[in-house]
Amino acid sequence: MHILSDLSLFCRHNRFLADCPICSKGTAVDPDRGARRRSGATAPRRPRPQRGPTTAAFSGPHVSAGPYEDDEGVRYVVRLERVPGGVRLAEWAGSELRRRAPVLHAADVGALAADAHEVLSEPDAQALAGALAAEPAAQGDAGVSRGRSGDFSEELRVESLQDGRVRIGRWVRRPGAGWELRDAPPMLPATRYAEALADAARKGVLAPGSKDEVRPVQQ
Repeated sequence: MHILSDLSLFCRHNRFLADCPICSKGTAVDPDRGARRRSGATAPRRPRPQRGPTTAAFSGPHVSAGPYEDDEGVRYVVRLERVPGGVRLAEWAGSELRRRAPVLHAADVGALAADAHEVLSEPDAQALAGALAAEPAAQGDAGVSRGRSGDFSEELRVESLQDGRVRIGRWVRRPGAGWELRDAPPMLPATRYAEALADAARKGVLAPGSKDEVRPVQQ
């Protein structure tokens, strides 16, 4: 029995089992087994990649109206911009693009449309300027340009607000749901703005109001 016990210490490579790098691998006498287990258990997790800084919002050729001041005291201007894919109407507070539907004084809409020839093509600029020449023929609270995208109904609305202001934004109706304002700067072809402005002019939405009711902004 003693001889068999001694012989069991040798492997088939005629080495002590504990000294053989082949036969001892993965067994209790493997000197690297504990180190591998410990290193696997304590291996630090790979850190997640950090997001880089947010890039500045794109600003294309533009004309602007304002400045204005909202209910929270934030000063901003409204830009009519030529951007890839169409025309964007947006509020800018300094160099920051505001993520909401733009609000401006109704009397300033005509000035933006008149200056559009500085940044838009001649047909688009003429379409905007011609839209405001529509004669009032009805009363309403919003001028509308209707569109559709798949199962979604969509409208660009020029809405009358208090204090002689208007909001120009997109409204979306999903299947089985009501209309919802997309509180973001609208970006659409110039013809859509022209349709909404013409409808607003016919409904008296852009009729001159009292600028004295609007909060003054010091230049």
